Amino acid sequence: MPSGDSPAGGFRASDHETLESFRLRPAEWTKLTARVASSEMPPPGAPAPSLDERESFLTWAEKNWREQACAADIAPAHSLLRRLNRDEYAATIRDLFDLQIDVSEQLPIDGAGGEGFDNAAETLFLSPLHSEKYLEVAKFVLDAAGKEFKSRQKIFVAHPGPDMTEKQAARTILKEFLPRAFRRPVDQPTVESYIEQFALARENGQDFEPAILFALRSALLSPRFLFHVEPEAGDLVTRQYAIASRLSYFLWGGMPDELLFDTAAAGKLEDPEVLAKLVPRMLRNPRSLTFAERFVEQWLRTRELSRGKAPDAELFPIYYQDEELRSDIQLQPVFFFREVFANNLPLTTFLDSEQTILTATLVKHFGLDRIEDAKSKDPRWVTLPAGSNRGGLLGMPAVLAVSSHPYRTSPVLRGAWVLDSILGAPPPPPPPDVPPLEENGAGAAPKSVRARLEQHRQNAVCASCHDRIDPIGFALENYDVIGAWRDQDGGAPIDAGGKLADGTNVDGPAGLKKALLARRQDFLRNLTKRMLGYAVGRGLTPADACTVETIVERVEEADASAWTLIREIVVSDPFRFTSREPEARP
Repeated sequence: MPSGDSPAGGFRASDHETLESFRLRPAEWTKLTARVASSEMPPPGAPAPSLDERESFLTWAEKNWREQACAADIAPAHSLLRRLNRDEYAATIRDLFDLQIDVSEQLPIDGAGGEGFDNAAETLFLSPLHSEKYLEVAKFVLDAAGKEFKSRQKIFVAHPGPDMTEKQAARTILKEFLPRAFRRPVDQPTVESYIEQFALARENGQDFEPAILFALRSALLSPRFLFHVEPEAGDLVTRQYAIASRLSYFLWGGMPDELLFDTAAAGKLEDPEVLAKLVPRMLRNPRSLTFAERFVEQWLRTRELSRGKAPDAELFPIYYQDEELRSDIQLQPVFFFREVFANNLPLTTFLDSEQTILTATLVKHFGLDRIEDAKSKDPRWVTLPAGSNRGGLLGMPAVLAVSSHPYRTSPVLRGAWVLDSILGAPPPPPPPDVPPLEENGAGAAPKSVRARLEQHRQNAVCASCHDRIDPIGFALENYDVIGAWRDQDGGAPIDAGGKLADGTNVDGPAGLKKALLARRQDFLRNLTKRMLGYAVGRGLTPADACTVETIVERVEEADASAWTLIREIVVSDPFRFTSREPEARP
């Protein structure tokens, strides 16, 4: 691929002719592969590779990245300073004050970065708007906490009296509060700086309790509260608390509990065996439901259902008339995910399973009235009857709705969703000049979506991509937009058969699930990448490729154990160490 003496894009092919260039020039390879994957390279007008050639190149590049990263023992990528995202902030406020209010709606929405999650450091900057909102929310929180009995008990652990001056009581309160708020030990000068805030408020005429709350408000505006703990090189104490926070915000979405703080204080969080033993405890804790909700809704994109991408109200009125059904549809994959991880089930359960999460409303929606033990409003883990087509993620209405148009199903959207969310191989975006799919016109004989797509595929520009996408989506056509089973579309019987790009014939959901299970390693690698990116709070880089592959191998050796995935992530170098603490690495 010649590039001339002065390549316009700054990329010179001759600089990348050796495999070592993956290690020596990772940023350039990252940019190159991203542009090839999105069909931005080569530029318009230049001879373009076929889809097969493009995917072959990307597979080759990823393979060489892994080999070079492992051979060179490259250190983990730099961890950027990262503030709490709005959900983490709200959870920390709740845990810190035992205050059952959700302040997340008062803060700006955080954008997705990295592996597609809103806890990625590259998007969590501190804007003037954030600063303004943090000031407002801190005042609101302290006003509420000052009136709430449980919150007052957490705050006012000392009171001035005959045996204690006001400053002594304030110092006792702050020495208790600040280490929890900052999630690490606090030195005496720091405590004294907040004593001065308290004293200033008293001098301005505030009573003891409002003056304490004024000092606490200052603490809530500190970077030590607003940002994740990241130790300086050689700071062995803070690193223990950093690991405690990484664990809690990963698996609970909020601040550490007393056991994690105590384990950090004992200096035991450097021990991989201790970390591995903490995993089951944390995944079985009710707080892990927050982890399930945040990870699942972003991984599967089902969060979009509550942010504008919902089924059409006129065509699917039951979705809006039955509030319980709507809630159960959105929460089913969350509870399913939590069941898999709380009970150490195989990760392949996401692809197909004999059990699922059901409620009375979902049983009715699925037409599974024979399941007696699921006739409850509460979500339950239930064994499905043979041939139900509801095992795994692909039979869940939330997944099927988010991968449809609001007004009809879309084999293209569903196929692309499976390629991206399940296999980690998203198709390139369509060319800008591709005509839209012809819709059924008024008065004309209706055509099924499949029939209209067959006509669309006659365009040679469209056919190569659709050959990879459409057969996956066709296999799911028996599900309507909100996941109800149907046998006809456009007045004709649904044809759910097709041939995948690798030549595998599939017919309906059962055939597709079987084909996906045959590609379990692709699924496990994709899930590992996303989970690791979520855990470390940043986008993955080529330096992480060896870690990903090692985790996948160990998960495979453990029969795709859910706990193995989490354990291997929390004992990995990217999770435990950052480039700010190089001498800590063995």
